[in-house]
Formats: sequence, C-alpha cells, structure tokens
Amino acid sequence: MRFLNRRAFIESAGLFLGSSFLSDNAAAKSFLNSALDRTSAAKRNIVFILIDDLRYDCLGFMGHPFLKTPNIDKLVKNGANCRNSFVTTSLCSPSRASILTGQYMHNHKVVDNNDMMPADAVTFPQLLRSNGYRTAFIGKWHMGSSSDQPRAGFDHWVSFRGQGQYLPEGQTLNINGTRVPRKKYMTEELTDHAVKWLENRNDKKPFFLYLSHKAIHGPYVPDKRHEGMYAEEEFPEPQTMANTEDNYKNKPMWLKNQRNSWHGVDYPYHTREPISKQYNRYCEMILSVDQSVGRIMQGLKENGFDKNTLVVFMGDNGHYWGEHGLIDKRSAYEESMRVPLFAHCPELIRPGTVIEEVVANIDIGPTLLSAAGIKAHQQMDGTSFLPLLKGEKISNWRDFLLYEYYWEYNFPHTPTTFALRTDRYKLIQYHGIWDIDELYDLKADPNEKNNLINNPDYQELIKTMRAQLHEILKRDNANVIPFGEKKDHGANLRHRQGADPAEFPPFIFREN
Repeated sequence: MRFLNRRAFIESAGLFLGSSFLSDNAAAKSFLNSALDRTSAAKRNIVFILIDDLRYDCLGFMGHPFLKTPNIDKLVKNGANCRNSFVTTSLCSPSRASILTGQYMHNHKVVDNNDMMPADAVTFPQLLRSNGYRTAFIGKWHMGSSSDQPRAGFDHWVSFRGQGQYLPEGQTLNINGTRVPRKKYMTEELTDHAVKWLENRNDKKPFFLYLSHKAIHGPYVPDKRHEGMYAEEEFPEPQTMANTEDNYKNKPMWLKNQRNSWHGVDYPYHTREPISKQYNRYCEMILSVDQSVGRIMQGLKENGFDKNTLVVFMGDNGHYWGEHGLIDKRSAYEESMRVPLFAHCPELIRPGTVIEEVVANIDIGPTLLSAAGIKAHQQMDGTSFLPLLKGEKISNWRDFLLYEYYWEYNFPHTPTTFALRTDRYKLIQYHGIWDIDELYDLKADPNEKNNLINNPDYQELIKTMRAQLHEILKRDNANVIPFGEKKDHGANLRHRQGADPAEFPPFIFREN
C-alpha cells in the first residue's frame, strides 16, 4: 500500500469516506426494494459467526503456548485468513453496529454500549431478507441493553437483554418475541439453536445465519467441562506490562493512570485477582467457542450446505491482556484494534488463502451482500473484499484506516481517541484531555513502545497525517461528537496499593 501525500489525500479522501444515514424510512424501503444486482450469480448461503472480545492471537494455529482450537484451525486451513483485520471502534455495540450498517461510528451514531441503533438504519440483513433470504439472528445483540425484542431484518430471533449470563439459572431467551427459560451454558445453548435452524432449511431459499456469541466477554465463566483445564498454565506476560520507567517513557499520562483502574492490571474490574488467572479462564472459554464452530461446520455438512455456504468468523474487537498495563479494549493500540477474521467456502475460496490487505468491520456488510449478488447500500463506508477472498486483486484498495472511540462516562479512564493507521505508521490523537499524542512506526516497533510524536525526524509526517485525519473527519461531518447521558461518576476507583498517578512529561516544562 502506498502512503498518500497531503495534496493527494485531500483530493481523493472523498473516494474512501463520507456518507450519511438515509433521511427517512421511505428512502430505506425504496433501496431495499431495488438492491438486487441482476448481473450477479446465484445467491449463496451465508453464516456469520461473531465472537465477543476474542484476540487475534488467542488461537491454536497462531502458535499459542497452550490453547488448542482444532475446529477454528481447520476452518482457516481450508479457507482464507485475513491477517490484517481491524475494527474501526473497539467496543462491543459500536463495532456491531459498524458490522451491520457498514458505517463508521460517527455515521451510525451508536457511540457506546447503551444506545439503540437508529430506527432508520439500513443493515445488510435487511437487504438480504428483502431479496429472498431466510435470515436468523441467534445470540448477543447488545445495542440497547434494556431490550431483547426482535430487530428488523430477521425471520428468526433468539436473543437476550444486554450482556446476558453464561449460566442458565433464572435466565431467559427471547425466541421470536416469547421469553423461554434458559437450559444450558450460553455458548452451547446458542449453538443448539443455530444447528436446529440449519436443520430446518429445506425450502430451497438461500439463508443467512448470524450466530453472535456472548463468549468470551468477561466475567470469565468457562463451561464446567473446561473449567480448570488451563489453570496451571503459565501466563504469557507481554513486554509492555511491567510498571517500569522504560515502558512509560514518552507515553500519555492517561495510560499510566489507567493502569490503576477498572481497565488496568493493578485493579482489574475492581478486583485484586491477578489477570493471569482471568486470562486462563478466558482461554478455557475459547474451547467452547471452538466446539461451537465444529458443530456449525458439521451441521452444514450433514444438511448438504458445506460446499456452497460462505462461513465468516470474526471477533467484534480485540482485547488487552497486560499490554501497556491495560486490560479490555477501547484505545487504539494494536491488541485492541486487531481482530481475527477468517472465511471458508469451498466453491469460492482456495484452501490456505492469506490476505494481507487491511480489511475492517465496516467491510463485512458489503462483502456478504456481494456474495449474495446484492448491491451495497449507498450509506455504507466499507468496501467488499470478496475479490480478495477469491484470489483476485482490487485496485485502489484502502491506504489507511480510521479509528475512533468516544469517551464513556461509565468508564472514564480512556479518552476520546482518533487514530489514522497506514500499513506502516499509526497516529493517535486525543480529544478533550491535557496530554500528548502518539506516533508509531509499526514495522520497526510492532509493540508500540517508542512514541515518535516529538521526534524531529517525523514532524513532516505527523503534520501530513494530522491534516489527513482532520480532512476525513471534516468531510464526513464527523467532528461533532455525540455523548450519551451521564448518570453517575462511573467506574472511577483506584487502589491505594496500585500504581501512582502519572507525572507530566519533562518536555512540557519551562523555567520561565
């Protein structure tokens, strides 16, 4: 990929970004009725499996020191691995809304985990359904935690309120508008519903199944069958976890301060339990996810759908496990932005395909629509990478990726963040906080330890990237940040035995 200079970017930025919601439902309905691309091939069955908080490297085939994921490994071996896959916002609801709408957060307006998706939003499942697909949603919806009611675009609905619970006692599922008691561990029960729905696909219509797991979001409660399997395994502590001067040299103050917070290693989720123990349970939970993938693939095979069904497996965001002293996600370092993304379809994808181009959650909708022979909606910011899955090249593929996160009152440790990531450099800017920005050379410094923001050799590059980032936000009318309602102080506690607050960096001080 090439890095655009300032002039070239300003002349061409509109080709990559910039769209808005439909102004009314009538416009949405009009597009729904005209979306079919008549020149496309026959419609293909599609299964989309979304995992919550799954890191890109917590998989067996990635060389994990102890975790085994044979079913996911097999999926990748016989399909495509999108090695440079990212989310444009590393937070559950905004990322899920970006997947469904193909839009950046500043366009779909789901800015936190509390917001409902706007009523006039057009999603790719709506387009599939309006063009003859049988559609099912099974699992965690999460956009609007107070409601589990069926959403537009689906013939079949199985879900629950908010985050839900892993264990079934006292819990219900909303099945097509009726709440029924839960029976099993969440991952297994959702998979049961997905397999049963596949077994009933006998009307010759193409189908789309969206299996959206609660796993592996915290708190970390593995299935009894897997509990304790990795309890004695050694935690792979990252280089940047230690509370040392070297790890925090030239870093923003908010980063050091977050170390001793709900999302930091010194006070994780306001407990004193070592993150090593939480990590091992997290890995045990992945075993249930792997079994779920195996059952879905077996269900497709038993029902004769294994050859012509496009299966896409993805994480909704990344997750820190000690990097930079953090846990969870939200900020713009690689472990938060980067996600696993795999695709499998024997009729379409050659086994062992590796895609190096940067793809994102906003590309999922356009890609699945393209596989179905349906045009992407004009509001979508993403682009179909279906040709890449088929081994073809795409000219003028993206040269950069925009990342954005808006401050949340309930987790006030992470500031509003905008980042621009190219194949080599990442500029991270913070908004509304007295602190410093960041620039990293990702090829020379993949662990993002050496902040180059004040390095004289990079000032022209920084100037260019700042201008690019501003132009993106300006052209897309994204420089107005919507905030949710603030109801209390949020999870703003610190532990007295945790890390001390950060000090202002030396370069900002003057003698007179």
